[in-house]
Formats: sequence, C-alpha cells, structure tokens
Amino acid sequence: MKNFDFKTDIPTLGEAKITSPLKHHTKPEEPEKRFVSDEARIIVDVQMDRLIANQKQMISFDQAGPREHIYFDPSKLKCAVVTCGGLCPGLNDIIRSIVLELHHIYNVKTIYGIRHGLQGFVPDFEHDVIDLNPDTVSGIQNTGGSILGSSRGTQDIGIIVDCLERMTVGILFLVGGDGTLMASKKIADKIEKRNLKISIIGIPKTIDNDIYLVSRSFGFDTAVDVATLAIKGAHNEAVAYPNGIGLIKLMGRHSGFLAATAALAQQDANFVLIPEVDIFLYGKTGFLQALENRIAHRKHAVIIVAEGAGQNLFDDHEKKYDPSGNVVLQDIGLFLKDKISQWFKAKDIPISLKYIDPSYIIRSLPANANDSVFCGFLGRDAVHAGMAGKTKLLVSFWNNHYVHVPMDASSGKRKNMDPQGRLWQSVLEATGQDAFFTD
Repeated sequence: MKNFDFKTDIPTLGEAKITSPLKHHTKPEEPEKRFVSDEARIIVDVQMDRLIANQKQMISFDQAGPREHIYFDPSKLKCAVVTCGGLCPGLNDIIRSIVLELHHIYNVKTIYGIRHGLQGFVPDFEHDVIDLNPDTVSGIQNTGGSILGSSRGTQDIGIIVDCLERMTVGILFLVGGDGTLMASKKIADKIEKRNLKISIIGIPKTIDNDIYLVSRSFGFDTAVDVATLAIKGAHNEAVAYPNGIGLIKLMGRHSGFLAATAALAQQDANFVLIPEVDIFLYGKTGFLQALENRIAHRKHAVIIVAEGAGQNLFDDHEKKYDPSGNVVLQDIGLFLKDKISQWFKAKDIPISLKYIDPSYIIRSLPANANDSVFCGFLGRDAVHAGMAGKTKLLVSFWNNHYVHVPMDASSGKRKNMDPQGRLWQSVLEATGQDAFFTD
C-alpha cells in the first residue's frame, strides 16, 4: 500500500452541542486527557522517505475516542446492533462492549439487537428483535458465534432504511466484512438522500485480515492461535510415519495473512501457499517436484495452504457465486490432496498423507484474551463516534492508533499481502521453500 488517494473527512449529522456524560467520570483538572479533539489526527503513511516526498499531500485520519460534546441526547436515543456475514471470534465481545458503553457510560437505555444480519430489517423474514442490556450480554464473551445470529446475501436498502425509520433508530452499528461495509455505505447514502438523522458506524470483521485501511481486524489473533495447534498436529503426524505429509487448509479467500502469520508462529511448515502467489504444480520447479525433493531430503513435510490459493489451477468457466455475490472458491485443499497422492503413486513412492481443515472450528470459537481486549476498544470507540454524531465511518486500528476511516475510502477495496514485503519474505526464510523450487 504505497499510494494513498482518498479523502479522510468524516461526515457528521450536525453540530455536537450536548455535554458528554463522560464529564461526570472525569476529574475537573484533567478534562483534556479524557477527551479527543476533532483536530487530533493520525498520519496514514509513516514511512519517512514517502513522508518527505509527499509533505504537501500528507493524509491523516481522525483519531477515535470520546468527544467532550455529543450530538445525540442519550435519554431519547435508540440504537441498534447487527452482525453480518461469516462467524468470527469476538463478535459477542463487540456486542457486549457496545451495549455496556451505551448503557453504563452514556445512559442509553434502548438498544435493539437485530437478528440474523440484514434479514432482520426485512418484515418478510419475521425475525424477532432482541432487547440488549447488561443482563442480556452478561457472559456472552465466553461463548463463540453471535447471540444475534448472522446471514449472508443482499437485502433491499430502501426496506432496511424504512425499518430504521419505523423503529426511530438514531445509531446503527454494523459488524461485518467487506460485503457488509459496502452495504453500510449504501445504507448511509440512502439515509443521506432522505435527509435523516441516523448515524451509521461500521466495525470491520474478517478472520482473513484483508480489509483495506485496517491494519488488524478482530478474530485474527484467535485464528492464529488455533491455526498453530493444527500445524503442530500436522507436524506430529508427518514425522511419525515414513514419508509423512501434513496438509492444512486455513482461511484466506484473497489474502494469505493468516497462513503466513501462523507459519511464523509455529515454524514447522515447509511450504506455505497463498492467493497472492500463483501455484504451478508440474515441471522441474513446480510444487509437486519441490515436495518430492523435500520428502527425499527430510522424509516428511508440512504444507499450509490458504483457501484462496491456487485458483489459477481451475477453469474460469466453473465460477459460481454465493448469495452475497462472492465467488465460490474451488476447494484447493482437497484438490492438492488428490494431486499429491496421484504424483507419488505414479512414482511408486509410498506416503502417509493427513489432511486437516480447522476453518469452521476457528470461526465459531470465543475470542482469546488479546482479541477480547481489542474488541473492547473497537466497541467503545464505535459508540464514542456514533454519540458524537459522526457517520459513514468504520472504526479501524492504524499505525498503532484507533481511527475513523471513511466508508468511501475502504469500501470495495481489499488489502493484500505484498510478495516482496517483510511478512512474506520472512515466511520464505522460515520455511526454506524457495530452496526446493530450483532446477
């Protein structure tokens, strides 16, 4: 990400004139330490050579945090929370953080939990609404999934806004991935066209860690933890048998952040295959020959493959799409399992191949301690932004700060791992896989 070309201004519903209830929790002599000024900014690109070259076009984000004055009157405000897309560790932590901050700190008493994603706004689905309060969210951080449920697929934006109007919702918190963030932008646009005073706040969610302008997404840390257990198991299986091969498929539709980070966390992998780098199976420098070389040299091998890797090996005409419009990926894990078996069988080399796919276990687990703390910050800062009347933004972690990123800047874009960057080069050094892809 070397070229940043976007606007960072955050829209507001109006002037924030109401003194924040947080004033009552602040010592009289320390008000400035508790609150964040709208003038506080976090530089987007901190690399020195590019800073010097682009001083006249230095781009910065709003720093997230509580404002001294807020837009909404808490005593009359109604809020709603919805979780969308695939499950992810930390969803319940996010819900709990939002509810506790609204209820205890801002004294907002009406908080709706929208069931089953965007379907919950559509009358035809007849999903109930949950009353969210401290009792409702008590202990939910210890369970996986989402107490609100989720769904995939597009819904009519006009119907969603109609529902928000009927319910007189002032702030809507949407938790989801790139598809949800694009829907959030459309909802905010429709609200703006209708001249409604409804704040739309997005909290980015993806185990893949591939949302643009978000350096870290919640659930990723937990996913790495569990993925390392799968790698340990695959390694133990591989070394226990002659010519043992452990093959692990991890999440990562369009990016290899999870596969790469897990490989570095548990340095037992010999090959890491990611979407950003095409796989070639055959020939002297192909993957299968490299794997054979590794087996001949060390008598065992461990392979990590991201779910979106190797799609270049499949026919484009086979493409299908899910209800959300995402391409349904071909199963690279089972494909590689078959190709590896065929390769060694044709050469009359006996192998013991074990295939592990922990994806759905990872998705539905509770967040670990690091992710749980991270979710707390995201949820609280989402509430601070909404109460201040800010809208059409997502709460992001960037350059070690929590910031407001305009939905227009992030929506419809994706963060990918740089094959020339430090992370991938470290993987190549840790695995030594380049040494096998040689003539």
